[in-house]
Amino acid sequence: MGAASTFPAWIFDASPIPDPLGHGERAVQFLRALRHIKSDRPGRALTLYPWQERIVRAIYGPRDADGDRVVRRVFFFIPRGNRKTSLAAALSVLHLIGPEKVPGGELVFAACDKKQASIAFKEATNIVKLDPRIGAVTKITDQRNAAKEIESHIKGFESKLEVVSSDGARQNGGTPTFALCDEIHAWKEAAGQEMWEVLESGVSKSRNGLIVTATTAGRGADGFAADQYAYARDVALGKVQDPSVLPILFELQDGDNWTDEEVWHRCNPGLKDGFQDLKDLRNKVNRARNMPSAAYGFQQYHLNKWHGNSRDPLFDLASYDARKLDDDETDLEGLPAYIGVDLSQTGDLTAVAIAFRHGDGQITLRNTCFVPTADLETRAHRDRAPYQQWADQNLIQLCTGGVIDQKQVEDHIRELCATYDVQEIAVDPALARVLSQNLTDAGLPVFTHPQSALIMSEATGNLVRAVNGEVIRHNGDPVLRQHFDNVAVSNNPQSGLIRMHKARSTGRIDAAVASAMAVSRAVTAHNKKSRYDDPEVLGLTVF
Repeated sequence: MGAASTFPAWIFDASPIPDPLGHGERAVQFLRALRHIKSDRPGRALTLYPWQERIVRAIYGPRDADGDRVVRRVFFFIPRGNRKTSLAAALSVLHLIGPEKVPGGELVFAACDKKQASIAFKEATNIVKLDPRIGAVTKITDQRNAAKEIESHIKGFESKLEVVSSDGARQNGGTPTFALCDEIHAWKEAAGQEMWEVLESGVSKSRNGLIVTATTAGRGADGFAADQYAYARDVALGKVQDPSVLPILFELQDGDNWTDEEVWHRCNPGLKDGFQDLKDLRNKVNRARNMPSAAYGFQQYHLNKWHGNSRDPLFDLASYDARKLDDDETDLEGLPAYIGVDLSQTGDLTAVAIAFRHGDGQITLRNTCFVPTADLETRAHRDRAPYQQWADQNLIQLCTGGVIDQKQVEDHIRELCATYDVQEIAVDPALARVLSQNLTDAGLPVFTHPQSALIMSEATGNLVRAVNGEVIRHNGDPVLRQHFDNVAVSNNPQSGLIRMHKARSTGRIDAAVASAMAVSRAVTAHNKKSRYDDPEVLGLTVF
């Protein structure tokens, strides 16, 4: 695992977990005394696996100077099949009748709908029903189309656990002491946001209140679920210091090979304990190797990859990643080169891509983005991009102020033309009139490339085929890859035209747009045949 990994190594390294008052130990001992229907131990005693025990200790052990629990939010992010709901349900019993109980406790199981919330509720009721000691002090109400509740009648600690769905208005005025937010990636956006805000504000009113978010990966980079995930990642990576949040992220890391069984085990801590069928995972991977959509799904559900796109990706990034090659820059000087410019008019990014066509038809792709320095830190947080770090590594160019300096962009293009055998500079005249005229006046080969739906559909199609067909060569530029990963696609069912757009409002795709222009010219400029005369000429649409 590299320095930028979110992997929770502390769960496995036997490092000390603070427990000054013994609350972590008593929580572990209580959970071990419970019974679980899936247990094969004598008396169906609940099995708390070592990795699960470490999680429990990390939640309940650390205390502040007042003796209060340090952890108030748990983001338990783990693939399907690792019994996260079983553990979360056991924690609810810990708060309902165990050592974490409080007088008048209000416990909530929240999910996208009552059916989903009922899964955790069933886990909790099974624990209660299996132990006569617990049954003697609790009452279960489990009506098919009405209330689902567990009440504790322990004298002085009367409490109630109830199931709710994402109807936030029903929870107004509540003060939950424990909330399980299950599979938040599936919560409907508006109602889910309201539900989350109501629960969070309610728990904040309770001393030692706790929210456990237990979820697998979702899709899309917008919305409250994606925001919660992004924040947990920032805490895990050390970008944000927030000891009240415990991020437990089992997910595919950058650079991981999704077909590697060692990676599967690292993402699925329960795999070694028999929680999942290893042979079934192998079969799924074999089927997915040549099916991008299946590979996308396997990474999401079994390796917990939160994809930036809300739909299946336009680009097969596994194919893209496999094409990281160290091309000799001197050799590139002798190749025909094509530049694509996606120029912004305001404070957005500008991208200049250059595509070099090799004799065998392969294309080496390079990119430079220009970013305004005004509010750079805010922009970096909004775009989820380490702009200052990239600038320090000469991966991007910074433009002083709040807008792009077109003179700086023009100088960069002139430098590229002085270094390489540039055949064309593709620009949209509607966005780059001054730039286009200046380059033309200098005798440089400007090519008019409007970013209209028809022309950009052709350019996008050419780029998709080059990337997914493993024709592209690149140097691993993280800026370019992020922009490719941020692309969502829309397909007009009537015309068949495709269009790249942002998967989220602040996701930058400028480098992908410039690359489409550059690569398309590198592909088509060498083939002067009419697409109607030669069926092998790349066409306008992607199906």
